[in-house]
Amino acid sequence: MPVSPASPVAKPRSAVEASAIRKISTRLVPFVALMFFVNYLDRTAVSFAEPNGMGEDLALTAAQFGFASGIFFLGYIVLEIPSNMALHRFGARRWLARIMVTWGVVSLLFTWVNGTEQLYTLRFLLGVAEAGFFPGAILYLSQWVPSRHRTKILGLFYLAQPLTTVLGAPLAGWLIGHHGLFGLEGWRVMFLFVSVPAILLGVVAWFYLIDRPADAKWLTPEERDWLTTELAAENAEKTGHEGKHAKGDLKAAFTNARVWILALVYFGFVYGLYALAFFLPTIINGFQEEFDTTFSVMDKAWITAIPYLPAAVVLYFWSRHATRNGTRTWHVAGPAIVGGVSIPLALYMGSPGATVAVITVTACSIFAALPVFWAVPSRFLTGAAAAVGIALINTAGNIAGFASSYITGWLKDWTGDYSVPLYLVGAFMLLSAALMIFLASRAPQPPSAPSAPAETQR
Repeated sequence: MPVSPASPVAKPRSAVEASAIRKISTRLVPFVALMFFVNYLDRTAVSFAEPNGMGEDLALTAAQFGFASGIFFLGYIVLEIPSNMALHRFGARRWLARIMVTWGVVSLLFTWVNGTEQLYTLRFLLGVAEAGFFPGAILYLSQWVPSRHRTKILGLFYLAQPLTTVLGAPLAGWLIGHHGLFGLEGWRVMFLFVSVPAILLGVVAWFYLIDRPADAKWLTPEERDWLTTELAAENAEKTGHEGKHAKGDLKAAFTNARVWILALVYFGFVYGLYALAFFLPTIINGFQEEFDTTFSVMDKAWITAIPYLPAAVVLYFWSRHATRNGTRTWHVAGPAIVGGVSIPLALYMGSPGATVAVITVTACSIFAALPVFWAVPSRFLTGAAAAVGIALINTAGNIAGFASSYITGWLKDWTGDYSVPLYLVGAFMLLSAALMIFLASRAPQPPSAPSAPAETQR
């Protein structure tokens, strides 16, 4: 079934539909988003630790820090697709809970890391432990709502990512300020306290999550019947539906050109996302020398958080607009263009405030596009094919996470500043925009019948 990178315009809702989506939005999505919040905080904690003692204590160069940040993604890639297949087989409740407890334990070990080799090893193992969480969460939420509601649901879920920095950066700064607690350096105290929530949430997830709408006792029988019927009707028309041809459809997910193009689109966005996530605190730390000023640990934490609060607001309203009006190509390509053009401009600003303002525009662009983007793959894949297809796309993002982290650090050491790395970020985001426009241009035109939902919108 040919499907464009667009979602249908939301149609009028019945009372049963409205109440079912509202319950999912208030009961299920916030908990999965909280899991994502803790996940992203643990993943990026090294970015707060490096400029606040860890880099000096472990004698890290920019390239070594970039490699340590990026090797996480190599560990993730090793087990990502097998992990998502296991989630499909054993159920999200068991598998997501297992992932959280495992990564929480590995994250806790960073408290006692000594030396570059140990840092590399633990970052790799953290990636192995976390493998499959993000695509698993995307797949899980996609299995709870029809396609016309997914942009809204994934937008609410994705709010956790920018809010992790809005809340996590000051929290990390506050924890780092407790230097000497338990005889530990401040950055070790931070690792200690940001790891425990993952273990606790994993235990709670085992009892709280439900694998499918049909088993949700907090939905009425009418709501369960409506969701089951709607999702079954959608799945029957998708690649990878559970039937006698499922094995062939799984192969089709690997050979589907749209999946690979979407993987490249996602690569560009994630390259920019993690270049900012891992190096923004270090760039802000460099303001002190560049602009002859001084910041405390908490000052740097609050400055790091600044771009992400507007990004969360833009993400929310951009997702709502896409849900109400139908996802169009420019909902993804437009932010990519803005981000690709804005990030190199940060090099030419004459003050910390102006530089952070331009970086804020880039952050808004990245986070506006991501939840809209993730509504696309589940429109033409389901079952095992969806598990593999979404994991395959996310694998491309993890390759970008490694590449952006290591290449940014290596280029900084080689050239002496962040000019070339930021130009490269802009180039990859512009490539994402071009590929999204190309994908839309190759999509079939929608049926002319007035009653048919739009399949292609540009």
